[in-house]
Amino acid sequence: MPAALLLALGQLGDPAFRGPLVKGVLLAALAMAGLLWGAVAAAGWAAGGGPAWLGWGASALGGFLALFLAWWLFLPVAVGVSGLFVEQVAQAVERRYYPGLPPARAASVAAQGASGLWFAARMLALQLLLLPLMFVPGVGFVVALGVSALALGRGMFEATAQLRMGLGAARQARVARRWSVWGLGLSLALLSLVPLAGLLVPVLGTAASVHVLQRRGRQTG
Repeated sequence: MPAALLLALGQLGDPAFRGPLVKGVLLAALAMAGLLWGAVAAAGWAAGGGPAWLGWGASALGGFLALFLAWWLFLPVAVGVSGLFVEQVAQAVERRYYPGLPPARAASVAAQGASGLWFAARMLALQLLLLPLMFVPGVGFVVALGVSALALGRGMFEATAQLRMGLGAARQARVARRWSVWGLGLSLALLSLVPLAGLLVPVLGTAASVHVLQRRGRQTG
């Protein structure tokens, strides 16, 4: 597990993390509940003209598929949620570990918002495209996990870095730390597969991204 993620885990009890964590859990739960309800309702509607047993079977199948999709699509939901709280979490990490940092010169709010929404949309499309690989024995899951890790680490890091620099500089910083960013993304992708633990991904990913950015900067500065 990357050192940056261990540091983030150590700060999980910080009061500044509680608000984003609770809000993120509630928003993710609402999104997943909506998906579950929609899938069950759609399956019931599709079987509405048939016998009662067919309706029950379709509803049960719809519920199972919705649960699977909710589990698989949690990653883009978490990414979208994290964009709402990234600044609060990042500031808490900087206050505790990097108090000597100069005032942040962030990208514009519009640029940060557009970048976050675009990344969440790409993650959603990517997860849907990778879904068939989950049914390919062995290599399918490994490929899907690797691609998700790459996208997740990149997006989480750039969203956090933009609190202190423009998008172009954030991308350059990410390229300079490509292996650390990928390792963080892999750890977060694995965590997202664990029931309930995946709810921690937005907060931990943001906090760990601050460490990846600042620890490398101190070592090379």
